[in-house]
Amino acid sequence: MVDTPVGTARVHAGPGGGRGLVVLGHGAGGGVEARDLLAVTARLSADGWSVARVEQPYRVAGRRAPAPAAQLDAAWLAVVASLRERYDGPLVAGGRSSGGRVACRTAATAGASAVVCLAFPLRPPRTPERSRADELAAVDVPVLVVQGERDQFGGPEDFAAGPTVVAVADDHSLRRSAVVVADAVGRWLEAQSLQ
Repeated sequence: MVDTPVGTARVHAGPGGGRGLVVLGHGAGGGVEARDLLAVTARLSADGWSVARVEQPYRVAGRRAPAPAAQLDAAWLAVVASLRERYDGPLVAGGRSSGGRVACRTAATAGASAVVCLAFPLRPPRTPERSRADELAAVDVPVLVVQGERDQFGGPEDFAAGPTVVAVADDHSLRRSAVVVADAVGRWLEAQSLQ
């Protein structure tokens, strides 16, 4: 558990690895047990990374509706700062859906060397004219987006130049392609020169 300015967050961390730290956040309505997050955790742990999955305070408190963006970001930054006291090496920030948005918005402040977004919610289905592309564009480090071809929040073809986008045969949940997602993340991180 980590105390943050907006409540207590829960961190699920495995054994430390020497390559660096990967911190992953969950989606707005889901938790840290999502199949893609578990698959990425297993793959990157096997590759020698320290991986921590962060459960936001609103979920720890038992609420399903997400907190406002400013509160999500404040909690995330507090957890990352706590983890950085224990783990050395480059920081990779990321998460699925809303967790990826948080990682993008806080990448510079957190000191991330790279950002990984699983099922980035580019456009809300009910208001597709509202794009969140600016959150991706604001990131000054390498960004990977793994996106389902049938994602109702925007398919791989909807992303502009900037992030590396990997398409998988799935929807927003990425649950049927979790192993493929994890392989894409592992291969992409292998190709980066992170410091």
